[in-house]
Amino acid sequence: MKSLRTCIALVAAAIALSAAADTPPSYSYTQCEGSLTPYVAPEHPVAYPDSLLPVFINHVGRHGARYAASAANCLKLRKLLERADSLGTITPLGRKLAALNERIIEASNGRWGALDSLGMAEQSGIATRMFYNFAEVFSSSGKVSALSSYSPRVMMSMYSFTHQLDRLNNKLEFATTTGRSNSPLMRPFDVDEDYLAFHREKLWAPAYDEYFAKACPVTAIRRVLGRDFEADDPAKLRDAAITEYYVVAGLSAMGWESEMSTYFTREEAQALWSCFNLRQYLQRTASTVSTVPADIAAQLVLNLIETTDAYIADPEASPCACLRFGHAETLMPLLSLLRIPGCYYLTNYFDTVSEKWRDFEVVPMAANIQFIIFRARQSGRYYVRVDLNERPVALRSGDNAIYYPWGELRRYMMNAVPLYAQ
Repeated sequence: MKSLRTCIALVAAAIALSAAADTPPSYSYTQCEGSLTPYVAPEHPVAYPDSLLPVFINHVGRHGARYAASAANCLKLRKLLERADSLGTITPLGRKLAALNERIIEASNGRWGALDSLGMAEQSGIATRMFYNFAEVFSSSGKVSALSSYSPRVMMSMYSFTHQLDRLNNKLEFATTTGRSNSPLMRPFDVDEDYLAFHREKLWAPAYDEYFAKACPVTAIRRVLGRDFEADDPAKLRDAAITEYYVVAGLSAMGWESEMSTYFTREEAQALWSCFNLRQYLQRTASTVSTVPADIAAQLVLNLIETTDAYIADPEASPCACLRFGHAETLMPLLSLLRIPGCYYLTNYFDTVSEKWRDFEVVPMAANIQFIIFRARQSGRYYVRVDLNERPVALRSGDNAIYYPWGELRRYMMNAVPLYAQ
């Protein structure tokens, strides 16, 4: 009898553990704002060994927090709410959302997509921490090169960053460039022929559409439009639901108080976010659908290698820092191509993506990757630390090392580049 009870207990424990393992994680309202989440700075810098001297930094960053990229979703939501009002189905919560939407439109007119004060502060903060954490890099009258995409919010991110470095050391020499000539590096999704074909043919759509139809809740949108609004067309309701999500999720990036909990339960917010998250994953990273979205970052990887090689070959003739400013759509392919932990995930089970690839960790506002080059004080050899959003990452599987000989990391990066691009 005792052995039978023991077996039953063991089976019950195994079932409980299995159920726990299968339970998806629960994310906060802030996390469910996804890639619209403002940047969270690390609490403390990561100290490096005294035996290493920081000498050069390669930086690729996303623009900072901003107003909504365009008026499209707000105008779409306005039309939905006005229709519900005309049909007499709109709810009191719907009228509250309509008023909020109008305030967003009023505040954003003339500023759609513009970097806001929060975004400027994010870039200034990253620059300040870079300056003090790696003070030796900026201790002299060295040169800093910076480039950005032609997008005004990206250009302003670059200037907010370099302006702060100049305030901290006005002996630095700056060379900045912006414009469409930088698109092969900063906006390859605009110019890469393979990616344009991938996007045009919507190769990602079948996987996304299947998940979206299953996972997108319409309960939240019904609470604002009314239960009888378009009740016979669930596809239209799902489209309306993701529109509401995007408008409300963007408030924090404008520096406004979040209202996610006003319009969504945690379960609704997470389900809506998971749809938005999957769309970015399929469109912007390597997946079992296609590697093309990641391969477009090949030229950027080669540029990172070339500029590091140039510094090592002739430190006096090279900038002490090379800064690049782009978009979430710049970073997602780059991080995926380099297989940065948490940024690269292959699966045929797309309902697991929200557990393994999370845009709020990969590309929050002002997201960045930094390659900090160190010279060993005794041997003179060069080592590299890779920081994602100012936190070191370990690249070797099963190894917690965060400092790599440049030759080893260079091979790792070259191996990531498709042969046709080398």
